[in-house]
Amino acid sequence: MTGEPRRLVVGISGASGIVYGIRALEMLREIGIETHLVMSRSAEITLAHESTLKVADVRALAARWYPAQDIGAAISSGSFRTLGMVVAPCSVRSMSEIASGVTSTLLTRAADVVLKERRPLVLMLRETPLHLGHLRTMTALAEMGAVIAPPVPAFYARPTTLEAMIDHSVGRVLDLFGLDSGTVRRWKDDA
Repeated sequence: MTGEPRRLVVGISGASGIVYGIRALEMLREIGIETHLVMSRSAEITLAHESTLKVADVRALAARWYPAQDIGAAISSGSFRTLGMVVAPCSVRSMSEIASGVTSTLLTRAADVVLKERRPLVLMLRETPLHLGHLRTMTALAEMGAVIAPPVPAFYARPTTLEAMIDHSVGRVLDLFGLDSGTVRRWKDDA
């Protein structure tokens, strides 16, 4: 195999904001990136509350999906080469498991593997307000090489729809992997 494969692991945890993971899968498909999806059990429950899609619909957006209990899946091994992993959205529970290295599901195991292999790990943390324990956990993850990227809207892009705000946030996260989704309104120098 020459160069890095054009595949990305997508984790969807149970935090509110499941649309970020769904949209990431859609965008990645549009730009030709092979996606490997793992959803936590909590994500499946959240999906029912936040979307009209079914679990099978979300799984169908990925090139490959794995049950959260499948600890022997390809994405649980460092020898399975990827561009890295995004967890969108990322719950505080998932973030905490990843930070501690004590993982209980394939989602957190795959993230741990990405960190140990020094590949990019981007967590779209969905929690507010944050207490000191959350902040310390985020600091520990940043020190390990993870990028904490909460989905914060960019109003300079002058979004007129919720979809535009979501696309910009997800597009900026994909930028962190060197992937241009074509959905980011870029800041320009007017000079």
